[in-house]
Amino acid sequence: MQFTHPAPWGRAVCALLALAACSIALAQAPTGAPIVLGQSVALTGAGAALALPFQQGAKLHFDRVNAAGGIGGRPIELLTLDDAGAPEPAAANTQKLLAQNPLALFGYYGSPQVTASYRLIKDSDVLLFAPMAGGDEFRGAVYPNVFTLRPGYAEESVAVMRHAATLGARKLALLHGADSESLAALESAENTLNGLGANLVFKGSIAAPDKALAAKPESVLVIGDARGAASAIRELRAQGFRGPVYGFSNTGESLLAEQLGTAGAGVVVVRGVPRSDNARLAIVRELQADAAAGKLGKPNVYMLEGYLAARVMTEALRRMGKDISRARLRKTLEGMEELNLGGFRVHFAGDRVASRLLELGLIDGQGRVRE
Repeated sequence: MQFTHPAPWGRAVCALLALAACSIALAQAPTGAPIVLGQSVALTGAGAALALPFQQGAKLHFDRVNAAGGIGGRPIELLTLDDAGAPEPAAANTQKLLAQNPLALFGYYGSPQVTASYRLIKDSDVLLFAPMAGGDEFRGAVYPNVFTLRPGYAEESVAVMRHAATLGARKLALLHGADSESLAALESAENTLNGLGANLVFKGSIAAPDKALAAKPESVLVIGDARGAASAIRELRAQGFRGPVYGFSNTGESLLAEQLGTAGAGVVVVRGVPRSDNARLAIVRELQADAAAGKLGKPNVYMLEGYLAARVMTEALRRMGKDISRARLRKTLEGMEELNLGGFRVHFAGDRVASRLLELGLIDGQGRVRE
């Protein structure tokens, strides 16, 4: 028997259930003044391949928090402006964002963009939290208002050198792009490798890998975006180089693997967060579920970095309770010790770097990233 119209008592029950559901939804909906975070990133341009997934990951987590009632009934509002990966627009955007009286600036992309924007907050109580910028200076005393999620390029250089040394590949060539982030990474790499006594046999443009091979290196560090790095690596392999090839985190682990396919076998890329497909971690499973619900496709390591940054910020906001202010945000972050957020450990105490985690991802012959 098929029912097309509920009985009167059935309609009453349905109405009550609908009212209850509506009441629950209203109770969960944030009603207080928003907690504003300001962000300037490359939503367009070459940097968007890394910065856009970061922004999407952060927004996914903040949306999750807001759907559950926000922070004490207050929604988290992420105001994002596009700077196309250029310093001047980033500084102009920062001025606009500061006019909105944000609690903090959040998740900027690019070392030059951070440098250009920082002058607007250096003498204020505004923090810049979790920029996607590997410049080592942001982790030092000159930038006390910057709190980062992961280590800088100097530590990435150490990880590369140690791995190459275990393979006996001590003669290193550096190939770098001409974009501002690659040049910032190059400076850190040179300073660190020289300080460690590395045998640097060549430094030159990513567009001329043949010149690097003329110096007979045993390993090559390619510093550039995924497209430029992939082109150089394909040429290195085509000319018969079979030694280890390395990439920094800004090279784009999963993006580089996609670009290279089978030509990526043996390429090692540094990352400062866990693998984005490591479902053993609760934080990764949460991201995967939220990305699927938002129809954003398979998360990559940059989306995970944004999600993690938002998760750490959310934890700080919750710890502040009702007294949310810039001064208390700094104090709360500085007091975070040995915090496990779904498998990602955070320890700001005594430092402004949340995590010292660095992992090396190996691209295999099928264009997949492995440990």
